[in-house]
Amino acid sequence: MPVIVNVDVMLARRKMSSGELAELIGISASNLSILKTGKAKAIRLTTLGSLCKALDCQPGDLLEYVPDE
Repeated sequence: MPVIVNVDVMLARRKMSSGELAELIGISASNLSILKTGKAKAIRLTTLGSLCKALDCQPGDLLEYVPDE
């Protein structure tokens, strides 16, 4: 998949657990896991906004485009 989700990187930088983040943004731990592993097909802009607010970052810090070779 050419879009990589870097939630784990931001969690490590903020020294925050996945469970804590899931609780802060109001989604289940399993849905956050699907997003973190790149298995999600889509992300709501409201969820992306909540992630950015909770992690004090920009959308570009969480999403990265890597073209297929």
